[in-house]
Amino acid sequence: MDASFTIIPYSETYKDAFRSLNEEWITKYFQMEEMDRVALHHPKEYILDKGGYIAVALINREPVGVCALIPCQYDGYDFELSKMGVSPKAQGKGIGKLLGQHIIDKAKELGAKKIFLESNRKLTPALSLYKKLGFKEMTKISSPYARSDIQMELTITTA
Repeated sequence: MDASFTIIPYSETYKDAFRSLNEEWITKYFQMEEMDRVALHHPKEYILDKGGYIAVALINREPVGVCALIPCQYDGYDFELSKMGVSPKAQGKGIGKLLGQHIIDKAKELGAKKIFLESNRKLTPALSLYKKLGFKEMTKISSPYARSDIQMELTITTA
């Protein structure tokens, strides 16, 4: 990645980018669901005010990727890795991996022991990325998303 690449914490400046980068992949493969609308239209209330975090990846100050860490209501999990989207024009450059690692590092910093995520088997590149980041498939939780057909978890080890 070149020097013009950076990952920064979300601010209201990136509200539209957070929504559009996620709507882009969701509508390409699936349909928007009520839970998407809530999170994407109200990231401050739904994610940040509850103790969550959103990362924004920038190339030349333009937002090209986003990912959220949402406090998890499921037993045994501290956070959910959610709403990761990378612009098609920036895909294949390792941005997803850098965002994912950034989110995992942030979860560690916040004292998390376990992170959970939901996805869909159709999203092969995303699943491959999650596995590279150390996530393992599991089944324990009933999903609020119709599109979710795979769940994964990551146990965070502290060195």
